[in-house]
Amino acid sequence: MAEVLRLQGVRKRYGGGASPVVEVLHGIDLALAAGEFVALVGPSGSGKSTLLNIMGLLETPTDGEVWLAGEPVHAASDAARTALRNRYLGFVFQFHHLLPAFSAEENVLMPVLAGRGRITADDRQRARALLARTGLADHAHKRPVQLSGGQQQRVAIVRALMNRPRLVLADEPTGNLDTQTAQEVFGLLRELNREEGTAFLIVTHDPGLAARCDRRIDLRDGRLLPAGSA
Repeated sequence: MAEVLRLQGVRKRYGGGASPVVEVLHGIDLALAAGEFVALVGPSGSGKSTLLNIMGLLETPTDGEVWLAGEPVHAASDAARTALRNRYLGFVFQFHHLLPAFSAEENVLMPVLAGRGRITADDRQRARALLARTGLADHAHKRPVQLSGGQQQRVAIVRALMNRPRLVLADEPTGNLDTQTAQEVFGLLRELNREEGTAFLIVTHDPGLAARCDRRIDLRDGRLLPAGSA
């Protein structure tokens, strides 16, 4: 199966000069296959956020290589990284980060507008189809304040899928939801993974949710644990 993301020997250090140097990631080797549904698990301070930022091309590694959809990105310019991020990646966070002045449909279309500067009839059709698929057909023209927490997170998920990304990075996507809504949203992620063929990397503290993924990756103190050792 084709790889969507590969990290080789990735290290990340902060500080220098008057500040002490702290290494947060210590030689990470990791590959994600197209269409995989993977959990990333680790305690606070283990380096999950830094690793996710490097995967999402939001930070560059101090050492090592990063490949996205077969393209080397560790030394790419800021403009190239932005273009690759918009083309290949989607993001879902614990908090939905929807724009309050815009409707659900308009929020979903934001990645298209950011990437191409214009929205076509086909784009609107895809946005509406995805909203309908996630049970939001009757809420497309509502603003975020008019939606429940679960509905807001569904809009955020649809927004992440709008550009047909190869990989969605989801940072605690159910962490701000009650138990039942969290289960429903997680189930929706799983269904969309299968239907769209998009790979998902889910950061979660919930071992039950992690067990429902294809694979679990454990990060401790900036190092990946061998499979099955957690």
